[in-house]
Amino acid sequence: MVRTRIRVAGLPDLRDAVTLPIQIPTSTPAEFAFGLAMDQSSTGEDRSSTNGRTGKITRSFARGTLSAWLCSGAVIAYLCRNSLSVAEKTIRLDLEISEETMGFIMGSFFWSYALFQIPGGLLGKKFGSRIWLPIFSAGSAFATMLFGMATGTVGLLSARIGIGIAQAGLFPCSTIAITKWFPSGERGLASGLLGAAMSVGGAIGAGLTGELLELTSWRWTLILYSIPGLIWAVGFRHWFRETPTEHRRANQAECDYIAERPSSKNTAAPERGGAERGGAVIEVAVADGNRDTEASRAAAAAGSPNEESSLAWLKLLLYASFWMICGQQFFRAAGAAFFQSWFPTYLQETRGVSTADSGWLASLPLVATVVGSILAGGASDFVYRKTHRLTLARSGLAGSALFVCSLLVFSAWYVKDARMATLVISAGAFCAAVAGPCAYASTMDLGGRNVSLVFSWMNMLGNFGAGLVIWGVPHFRKLVDETPALINLCGGNSWNAVLILFGTMFLLSASCWAMLRIRANELES
Repeated sequence: MVRTRIRVAGLPDLRDAVTLPIQIPTSTPAEFAFGLAMDQSSTGEDRSSTNGRTGKITRSFARGTLSAWLCSGAVIAYLCRNSLSVAEKTIRLDLEISEETMGFIMGSFFWSYALFQIPGGLLGKKFGSRIWLPIFSAGSAFATMLFGMATGTVGLLSARIGIGIAQAGLFPCSTIAITKWFPSGERGLASGLLGAAMSVGGAIGAGLTGELLELTSWRWTLILYSIPGLIWAVGFRHWFRETPTEHRRANQAECDYIAERPSSKNTAAPERGGAERGGAVIEVAVADGNRDTEASRAAAAAGSPNEESSLAWLKLLLYASFWMICGQQFFRAAGAAFFQSWFPTYLQETRGVSTADSGWLASLPLVATVVGSILAGGASDFVYRKTHRLTLARSGLAGSALFVCSLLVFSAWYVKDARMATLVISAGAFCAAVAGPCAYASTMDLGGRNVSLVFSWMNMLGNFGAGLVIWGVPHFRKLVDETPALINLCGGNSWNAVLILFGTMFLLSASCWAMLRIRANELES
């Protein structure tokens, strides 16, 4: 059943729409609405602009502005998130906190972030991204401010958990907005830009924090980082509308393009505020025989309630492909967490660089991640178009890249110069980033209508892996320091063993990809 809003000229202007539950069998509801629509000259202004020379409708690009809003929000979020990796040693010494305790505080973000991803997405789905994206952004900013004001372990831990809870809903709500505002042919690019923006924010956070710590205290640095999130929340709430049809910057041509239906100057466009001018609004419920509409396609992709029941995830446990896709994410996220947590401290402890230098050097792997993320999606699609083999395009590309990544990370042990070692590790980060788009695409290939379930479990377990390894690094170093044979192998510095640990994480992820066979819609049943 599809509800179509039409305007009938000649009837008195009504404050509210009149709903007529008319059952009209038709193959295309859009054609029915088009046939009943009145001429625009008698029904109000058209939101589509026309090129005077060609007579063609000029499509607006409000969705591009939305992409800029979402990407800037991601930059701000990761700016706050990754700043702690550079400042952790300064904070630890200032508050006299042990390395083990600081590892637990940094890892707590990933635990709360993982646990609240699904609830955050449900809130966005039920109440809309316009309400919850500003709330999540403001909550993250407020928690960052509290982190800067903390005076002990309890305050730091509570604020860090708060940042994880607030940021957990940002990405699900952003994807909901992308789904509503972008046609299917542009959603991959929009998602890729959003993912790249996250790494951009992380790189800025790492580099800028090191410089700010030379000028001011870590407290004022974090308080300053909280301000952009609050400004963004207010601005986004004012600009954004839940759907493009509600936004005055999106003309009718763009709305038709997003809905993937033929654009027409003759189709009446509703104005903001509810009632149209020039006649009464009638909402007609049209029975669609073929159900070939955007809403029905989205419903089919989401799956029926029975398919995503509480027992659906138990069925997934029977498939080796489910274990492998989740395993690669667990180990890959655990390895990537090195760049977001202990890497600046590693540079300070093993290469003797300053806090400021460690911040800028730590940003290089994140920049490499941006480039790798943008290029990888197109490369995987190119391989598939040429070979029509999903396993080669996804598992082959990702597994090979991660294997090279592990070799590069291992080889950095032998490079004494801090800048050269960082460049080698950055090359490894580039290779690791190749697996990201391959993983997302694989959940779509395997999951079919259960893609949301497969993706949620994969991403949740990945964050658990990141949190576990970050928390475990101080304990791992303590074990190495207390074992003479191990500390001798590491050249007297247990941080070298940490580098080997993270390289091993990437190698294990590559092993999971090597055992993963991608069969279309295998996990849909």
